[in-house]
Amino acid sequence: MSSMEMKELIAEINALAKKKREEGLTEAEQKRQKELYAIYLKGFREQVRERLDNVDVTYPDGTVKSLKDAMKKK
Repeated sequence: MSSMEMKELIAEINALAKKKREEGLTEAEQKRQKELYAIYLKGFREQVRERLDNVDVTYPDGTVKSLKDAMKKK
């Protein structure tokens, strides 16, 4: 998900949240809000996984391993 798509998604989530606070949501809007939350969380989790896949761990002896390799049970 691109950052532009994420911004648009967040804007729609925020608009629905504001409407919910001020006047309430219709059943269709509540369903849409749940869908948007699910899409947002999926994208957020993907971004975190991608970041963690690019993290390296440097050990005191100077060896470097990817986080995935470092987390594997020995």
